[in-house]
Amino acid sequence: MKKGNSWLHAVAMWLVILGGLQLGLMGLLEWDLMDTLFGSWEWLVTLLYILIGLSALVMVPMATDSCKKCMK
Repeated sequence: MKKGNSWLHAVAMWLVILGGLQLGLMGLLEWDLMDTLFGSWEWLVTLLYILIGLSALVMVPMATDSCKKCMK
């Protein structure tokens, strides 16, 4: 990724981490973090889920590049 897009990488990374924590809490404790934090704003919860999914797509090329370097 180009240096100019480092902010995109940082935002995508934090959203993917948030999504991972969300799934972990749902799986382990059956506790919905997003609903607890933003439950009264259903549109915001939906938007966050969409952004987390898009962030995962942004992270795919970065992860595959990193994996290629590890395999050498």
